[in-house]
Amino acid sequence: MAELITVDDPDDPRLHDYTGLTDVELRRRREPAEGLFIAEGEKVIRRAGQAGYAMRSLLLSAKWVDPLRDVIDSAGAPVYVVGPELAERVTGYHVHRGALASMARKPLPDVTDVLRTARRVAVMEAVNDHTNIGAIFRSAAALGMDAVLLSPECADPLYRRSVKVSMGAVFAVPYARLDGWPRALDTVRSAGFRVLALTPDERAVPLDAAAPHRMERVALLLGAEGDGLTRRALDSADTWVRIPMAHGVDSLNVGAAAAVAFYAVTTGRPEN
Repeated sequence: MAELITVDDPDDPRLHDYTGLTDVELRRRREPAEGLFIAEGEKVIRRAGQAGYAMRSLLLSAKWVDPLRDVIDSAGAPVYVVGPELAERVTGYHVHRGALASMARKPLPDVTDVLRTARRVAVMEAVNDHTNIGAIFRSAAALGMDAVLLSPECADPLYRRSVKVSMGAVFAVPYARLDGWPRALDTVRSAGFRVLALTPDERAVPLDAAAPHRMERVALLLGAEGDGLTRRALDSADTWVRIPMAHGVDSLNVGAAAAVAFYAVTTGRPEN
């Protein structure tokens, strides 16, 4: 049984993994460099463990010790029990879920390994909003996408906000980073994928007409909120596709658009 360690000093060096969680710039540099990420809440902590991520430590309020007893006992990692005020002083925000875990990252797989067995992949270009990253991973998992590929400028899927929004779906979908953007799309294409660029441009083919669900292998290219895909990315695609809009709406949030497009790619519109 793991030892429960009560901590009452916010400067205790054993809590280093949890300091300054609201400092986005600091954490996005520090976490990959130190090989860790933060899982927040019981469900996410459990899903991270089930996905094979090793636990470095737990930071819990007292009420979460019993609900997470099985996790505590199986992980064998240090468990720091703190009061709500101390947790807020350490992390920089009110930890309303009362449970945080520092998890060890795993090496990312090679792109070619990810593509080898996949048929439906999402490719993100410069999606740097952590909420959108999390939402896209959640939709990718729920709607049956096989993998996600990230351009070098994309945000970290294992950043706390991304993991939280995805409800741990970032652990369920294999992902890898592409190098040499957008030249790296040649690697995707050479693996047998047809690259479809999602854009609101009127010259694009409606998704229903493109019928991506009938294609053998599809890579759906998604751009950042606001600017969308760059011209270089669009020029590198095989086909431009769009979601038809109504009531004068010009486009959807990238997270919502991804969900619609993933359904079209994996299932398609039911035939009457």
